[in-house]
Amino acid sequence: FRLVIFIPYRSSFQTYMEQENDWDRDMLLDPAWERQQRKTFTAWCNSHLRKSGTQIENIEEDFRDGLKLMLLLEVIAGERLPKPERGKMRVHKINNVNKALDFIASKGVKLVSIGAEEIVDGNAKMTLGMIWTIILRFAIQDISVEETSAKEGLLLWCQRKTAPYKNVNVQNFHISWKDGLAFNALIHRHRPDLIDYDSLRKDDPVTNLNNAFEVAEKHLDIPKMLDAEDIVNTARPDEKAIMTYVSSFYHAFSGAQKAETAANRICKVLAVNQENEQMMEDYEKLASELLEWIRRTIPWLENRTQEKTVNDMQAKQEDFRDYRCVHKPPKVQEKCQLEISFNTLQTKLRLSNRPAFMPSEGRMVSDINGAWHTLEGAEKGYEEWILSEIRRLERLEHLAEKFHQKAAIHESWTDGKEAMLTQKDYETSTLSEVKALLRKHEAFESDLAAHQDRVEQIAAIAQELNELDYYDSASVNGRCQKICDQWDVLGTLTQNRKESLERTEKQLESIDELYLEYAKRAAPFNNWMEGAMEDLQDMFIVHNIEEIQGLITAHEQFKSTLAEANKEREAIQAIQAEVHKIAQSNGIKLSGANPYTTITPASIDSKWKKAMDMVPLRDNALQDELNKQNSNDTLRAKFATQANTVGAYIQAKMEEIGRISIEMNGTLEDQLTHLKEYQKTIMSYMPEINTLEGYHQLIQEALIFDNQYTSYTMEHLRVGWEQLLTTIARTINEVENQILTRDAKGISQEQLYEYRASFNHFDKDHSGALQAEEFKACLISLGYDVENDKGDSEFARIMGIVDPNGSGAVTFQAFIDFMSRETTDTDTADQVIASFKILAADKPFITAEELRRELPPDQAEYCIARMAPYTGPNAIPGALDYMSFSTALYGESDL
Repeated sequence: FRLVIFIPYRSSFQTYMEQENDWDRDMLLDPAWERQQRKTFTAWCNSHLRKSGTQIENIEEDFRDGLKLMLLLEVIAGERLPKPERGKMRVHKINNVNKALDFIASKGVKLVSIGAEEIVDGNAKMTLGMIWTIILRFAIQDISVEETSAKEGLLLWCQRKTAPYKNVNVQNFHISWKDGLAFNALIHRHRPDLIDYDSLRKDDPVTNLNNAFEVAEKHLDIPKMLDAEDIVNTARPDEKAIMTYVSSFYHAFSGAQKAETAANRICKVLAVNQENEQMMEDYEKLASELLEWIRRTIPWLENRTQEKTVNDMQAKQEDFRDYRCVHKPPKVQEKCQLEISFNTLQTKLRLSNRPAFMPSEGRMVSDINGAWHTLEGAEKGYEEWILSEIRRLERLEHLAEKFHQKAAIHESWTDGKEAMLTQKDYETSTLSEVKALLRKHEAFESDLAAHQDRVEQIAAIAQELNELDYYDSASVNGRCQKICDQWDVLGTLTQNRKESLERTEKQLESIDELYLEYAKRAAPFNNWMEGAMEDLQDMFIVHNIEEIQGLITAHEQFKSTLAEANKEREAIQAIQAEVHKIAQSNGIKLSGANPYTTITPASIDSKWKKAMDMVPLRDNALQDELNKQNSNDTLRAKFATQANTVGAYIQAKMEEIGRISIEMNGTLEDQLTHLKEYQKTIMSYMPEINTLEGYHQLIQEALIFDNQYTSYTMEHLRVGWEQLLTTIARTINEVENQILTRDAKGISQEQLYEYRASFNHFDKDHSGALQAEEFKACLISLGYDVENDKGDSEFARIMGIVDPNGSGAVTFQAFIDFMSRETTDTDTADQVIASFKILAADKPFITAEELRRELPPDQAEYCIARMAPYTGPNAIPGALDYMSFSTALYGESDL
């Protein structure tokens, strides 16, 4: 008869039993196999029965009464069997064996063609077949390696463990083990301290086998189940004997396998934590350096130390331009990179189920943005102050030059006037001479009154220079005070001389009317010419075409009066001619100069010619300024055209980026590629920005302060350009984080499309974020019950996850993180604690020696440096608390 073994489900163990030669045929083909099996099975049974104080000598004889068989099953299964019968009768033995066979059947093994009578009668083949069934069920069936079990699982385990060893190629459980190297490789892989593998020789199989059997029996508590000479002398060693012995190695080393798995899990978790800590350190360093640069730069921008000249202020303006074009752009890039690093770190922390990163106080992204906003405010204020100072100093220099010009003219006019007013010439003069002196004095008074306006202008200019804080106000005030004091003296002297002449007038009778008329008309005309020459030499400053055209119009009006002025000059010269005619006609000998005035016809003609020579010079100066203003206006138009183009470009690109960020065209990789190409397109527009900067520099050098052709300023466009670059970089980073989330969480592209479609549907204002009510509606559409009272608490819990800062808005990245967390699994603190517990051999603490033995050196030292001492029950010196360390990794306690 044959022994056929079935189990109620198909397994690798069942397949093995169906495909291998049956038990009887094995025994018939090679008697050596029966000998090997008997020795191996007996040793295997004794290895389990030795703790009970019972041993097997003859396997078929010792199992005949069923007592040792029941005891063996109780030991290997860990369960109590029904109480055995102690009688010596055959029926008692049969009952005991049936109880054992029933127990085997209760474990899912169906025995066919075997009964208790064969075992009681000592049938060796049936007894060995029953023992092999027990070994398969309790020692081999539960072996599982990478989704394979039983024989295939045990073979795969042997192959994996012996793969690195030379001369070892495990393909089966018979001839692959004949040279003994495979046994030694298994031991060396798990306990390298017990075997000197390099000293073994493939051509000495007996020595190799005995070495492995002795080491296993002495150090691994695995009894010697095989005979070296028997294996070597058999062409094909018995597979069942080899499998039984090898399964003992698997069970002996299964603890080490669990420890290896646990160590791998811990290494993975620690590697993630170390990478995150490095990113945190890099963020803190970069944030500190950027904030320190901002802290150093703001006081420089807030410095309002005034300069004395326009050139000095323009030097400051050049320094500021160098700062904007050279020093600031790298810091803009650093700020953008800092924000991207922060977002990437937060995404990695969420994906690895770690708490969010909170930078040191004052180094949050919002703190950096606040400091940056303060910096830009200081920049704007500094630039406005520089331009204001240039205008002020330009006005001061113009006023100072005008003051000194008018003061020089006035001082030239007053030179010698005091001496003239203090002389006593009227005391020895005739009546006509006195009358002449009196008329002369009246003409002087007219001249003096005419100069009153110039003195007031000089004083007003000096006052304005003081109000504008002119650096050389002291010398201006001194000169002005001297002029005013001298003017007061002249007024007093004029009044005194007039009174003296009037007292003498009563004694004088003759007045030359023609001289008097000449003097009266010549004086104001002379004053008019002096005023005209002063106006023709007057300095002017304009800022636009309208102002210069106003000056040209005024100059043209002045030129239109020259004909009438020339008539007046000719009339005055005619009076002098009439004097000479009368004198000549009447034989009168003139004494010399006109007694009533010092203004001679020659001086009038000289001043007239000089004034006429100044007119074309004035024409040329005004025309040059008009040309300059036309050039400035052309420069304004160029800047405006470029600025309007750049401004529209920036606005259009900002709108396109906003539209791209909410569209779902292609895969995330396609979107990322499209965005990076779009970023290159934007960066290729940089020459247009540089062209605009060139126009802006020319405008500033030309001291142009307004532009009616555009509402854009260079500052406005710079900020817009920086925002455009930051926005495209941030959008690329968001897509990269979505890819990272998808790959880490195993989210399909279709799921991402579904999430994006749901998010966009409820994002009514296309702001890229859902408000609380919008997010609630989105959850309801996805099947979440958040509407009733119970749903309100659930919704509050979800909002705490997606909006930990309580801003009231949910970004798409936070939405993706939440949905991926709901649909995928991540490592937990409990899993890490369970892994450490395996390494610690179920102890509530672990030692540094155990960590260094099971983990790579750098991660072992990482744990040792951060684990707190264990203070619980049964603590030993150097015990470390791996439980608090594991919870700290996931933010459930402090690390």
